[in-house]
Amino acid sequence: MDRKWIVLVTMMALTLLMTGCPKAPAPVPAPEPVTTTEPPAEVTPVAAPAEPIDETPPEPEKSIQAIQEDAERLGLLGDVFYDFDKYDLRPDARERLARNAEYMNSDGADLTFTIEGHCDERGTNEYNIALGQRRSTASLDYLVSLGVDRSRFKTISYGEERPFCTESNEECWQKNRRARFVINGRLGG
Repeated sequence: MDRKWIVLVTMMALTLLMTGCPKAPAPVPAPEPVTTTEPPAEVTPVAAPAEPIDETPPEPEKSIQAIQEDAERLGLLGDVFYDFDKYDLRPDARERLARNAEYMNSDGADLTFTIEGHCDERGTNEYNIALGQRRSTASLDYLVSLGVDRSRFKTISYGEERPFCTESNEECWQKNRRARFVINGRLGG
């Protein structure tokens, strides 16, 4: 048995001498850079806000009716009046239309309108419908000449069917011979 031990120890010694001590592992080479044909994604820098963000909730949008009432109360939008059996614009009508146009091109620039033509009770229904239409169209044409966009309007005639005043006298009839401006809604809305 001694011999077996000697052979075994010798074999182990020879194995150790031949293989030597374990070496440190070889360094792993860095991966090759990957090249692509796509350009790198652009990075958009995020800038800090210049001013603090206002976190108060926005005011609720006014109803069209409330806008109409405010515009009339403040004198920004008003009716245009006509002489008996006429649809040409008087000087006071031109002044009123100029104020209406100013409103329509500033605070009311995002609104659409209907121009209603009205007449007094004298004349036939058919005649008054036609006269009311000429009155609303005359008002619209003048607004367009002042730079208001025609596409924001529609016209309608009610003739004598929707009087402002119901008495049968000249003072009342004068109030009924008019073009009335009604806000319909908002552009694109």
